[in-house]
Amino acid sequence: MRLDQWLAGALAPEFSRARLQVLIRTGAVRIDGAPATEPKRKLAGGQLIVVELPEAEPPEPKAEAIPLSVLYEDDSVIVIDKPAGMVVHPGAGNPGATLVNALIHHCGDSLSGIGGVKRPGIVHRLDKDTSGVMVVAKTDHAHRVLSEAFADHGRTGDLERAYWALVWGEPARMTGVIDAPLGRSAKDRTRRAVVPGGRADARHAVTRFTVLERFGRDQGGAALAALVECRLETGRTHQIRVHMAHIGHPLIGDRDYGQAFFTKANVLPDGAGNAVRAFARQALHARLLAFRHPGTGELMRFEAELPADMAALLAAFRGLDGR
Repeated sequence: MRLDQWLAGALAPEFSRARLQVLIRTGAVRIDGAPATEPKRKLAGGQLIVVELPEAEPPEPKAEAIPLSVLYEDDSVIVIDKPAGMVVHPGAGNPGATLVNALIHHCGDSLSGIGGVKRPGIVHRLDKDTSGVMVVAKTDHAHRVLSEAFADHGRTGDLERAYWALVWGEPARMTGVIDAPLGRSAKDRTRRAVVPGGRADARHAVTRFTVLERFGRDQGGAALAALVECRLETGRTHQIRVHMAHIGHPLIGDRDYGQAFFTKANVLPDGAGNAVRAFARQALHARLLAFRHPGTGELMRFEAELPADMAALLAAFRGLDGR
């Protein structure tokens, strides 16, 4: 048997095979006292194998004392209600003040190290201006299990994600499925668009939606806006925003995919119109997240109430019908 294969079995579930291959190549594994730096080395049997785990390296992003809304935390995971306006991970244009910076400060020494670095394990993301529930791994094992669950999108497991979105107009049906591949927009490389399935960068994308409420009526009798619940069968960048715009009902406040609808605020009564003009982001909130705990196997379920800005916007639209 290969060395990396045997170690993966012997040290499961704490270490992934990829992580063990890195440890082998960096000299952390010895066979009968001699360094073994080749993952595919064949074992002969009766050998003494020693793995010397190095201390987790300090994280590259710096810890920052940013308040977090923590819904749940243990030694394996932390579940937070991410506020709108917070970027998940440091990157170009966002070197700090991100969720990762805040988590490094909050979790401290309880981070055992993801891939040998003391950092939180990001297994899914929310756009900067999307609020709601997120789960983050604190250990290698939790990171691997949750990553696999999110990659599967709940097709064979218990992962469940539901988002609430306020959209312009009223979808033709109360429930529906949007099955349209996504790729980079030809007009703006930072955005996504529905593209032909045969294009090289096309990625399968499926969104299921249910209309929860409808608000107001235009002269033709159609609703002016709707509250929609979206559930993802895939997890593409900007998927809900692009898919809802694709069927003619972009998210209220979405300056990337709903710019052409901004003048619709002018036909609304003052209360709703002013609320729309004051709303500075896309009206999207990760309302529900359910997953199996990577350590205990317990089904965990978390809901996050609408943040104040989106709750006020929803109240303004309900006011169109005297509610």
